[in-house]
Amino acid sequence: MRAAMATAEVDDDVLGADPTAVRLESEVATIMGKEAGLFVPSGTMGNLISVLVHCDIRGSEVILGDNSHIHIYENGGISTIGGVHPRPVKNNDDGTMDINSIEAAIRDPRGEIVYPTTRLICLENSHANTGGRCLSAEYTDKVGELAKKHSLKLHIDGARIFNASVALGVPVNRLVQAADSVSVCLSKGLGAPVGSVIVGSKSFISKARILRKTLGGGMRQLGFICAAAFVALKENVAKLEGDHKKAKMLAEGLNQIKGLRVNVAAVESNIIFFDILEGSKLTAEKLYNNLEEHGVLVMPEGPYRMRIVLHHQISSSDVHYTLSCFQQAFNGVHEENGNQV
Repeated sequence: MRAAMATAEVDDDVLGADPTAVRLESEVATIMGKEAGLFVPSGTMGNLISVLVHCDIRGSEVILGDNSHIHIYENGGISTIGGVHPRPVKNNDDGTMDINSIEAAIRDPRGEIVYPTTRLICLENSHANTGGRCLSAEYTDKVGELAKKHSLKLHIDGARIFNASVALGVPVNRLVQAADSVSVCLSKGLGAPVGSVIVGSKSFISKARILRKTLGGGMRQLGFICAAAFVALKENVAKLEGDHKKAKMLAEGLNQIKGLRVNVAAVESNIIFFDILEGSKLTAEKLYNNLEEHGVLVMPEGPYRMRIVLHHQISSSDVHYTLSCFQQAFNGVHEENGNQV
């Protein structure tokens, strides 16, 4: 990636003249089956721009999952910057929202004197907070049909859309066929240093380009960043299946450790959530500190809940080493309690 960055052809992307950026945007749009693309610095900006293009009148409302990344982890930007009102619907354990619940959340236009106006539905695939669960093309189609029925738009937060494609064995363009826009992250599973590409119609991208500049996302010689993303796109998609297999291996191993609980069946891609059981005398914070001392980085999600995400630079031997570190951490606790393991 660094070699590609050093030799990248560049120009002024704010003026649309950077050839490497143009090629990347076109490539991602083609892969996704959309007309055009736009590189943005982050997935958060990509989602924000997409929501603001679709909800271009202040006081618009977007229907989205109550456990979605846009709703929880993006600083409330759609509201604070865009004046867009979120209408959360319960996310199921598989990352979906019930179709009937989505439809029930759509505002009756006859009540516009008191209600916000529903203009957009957002999905997330794969769904991070449910452990990387993958939304099927059939489900997404149903949401798309519902959106069209009510003259709404559909946006997909595709932060890990390639993971979902590989896990489901479905081409990525098929997964997003029903969507009007998609934010495609290149820096998560694919491993680029930075950036996402949002895709949609040519008119959508024209409006998105203006908003990117408004939000401070217009960059000049962007090609050197896009060159690294090209490498990620060309070389690392094929490595995602290995990430998923190693995640399943790690989940199965963790579930065998006394004091931990993992829903192994829910591990569909590269994300694992696990719970520390009561009586183990370990908290997420203590376990985090213990693992960090051994070079294993995980993320606490609560007092007794943690998250692990794998990527292609994590080898099978790294998985076995990680399991040994977990086992040692819990063995130490058991020995302190007077119980030899």
